[in-house]
Amino acid sequence: MELAASCAAELGFKQKRIREIELAVEEAIVNICNYAYQNGEGDVEIICRDEGDLFIIAIEDYGKPFNILTLPEPDVTADIMERHVRGLGVFLIKKFMDDVDYCREADKNRLSLILCRPVSNKL
Repeated sequence: MELAASCAAELGFKQKRIREIELAVEEAIVNICNYAYQNGEGDVEIICRDEGDLFIIAIEDYGKPFNILTLPEPDVTADIMERHVRGLGVFLIKKFMDDVDYCREADKNRLSLILCRPVSNKL
């Protein structure tokens, strides 16, 4: 999470947005630990890429396939006692990121958290 925060700061993201990025990355890693590696340890790699107008944080693992994009949206309007416990982390990831993508290639999961770069105030 520190890597993503550091890269985001270098690219000019404001502190509030960096905290959202940190929370989204943390939630993604917790999901990987809970679902992809349920029965033990595993590796997770975080890759930050500056792609011009986009900042992409790719989170890769070799655990079981788990596409967070297929999960139903939680009912955040329901009474707190009636809400399902799971799904709020994924909801936050989707809310904080400008886009989210998932793919499975060669036994590897890749979750991409995509953000539009901040517009510079410099002329």
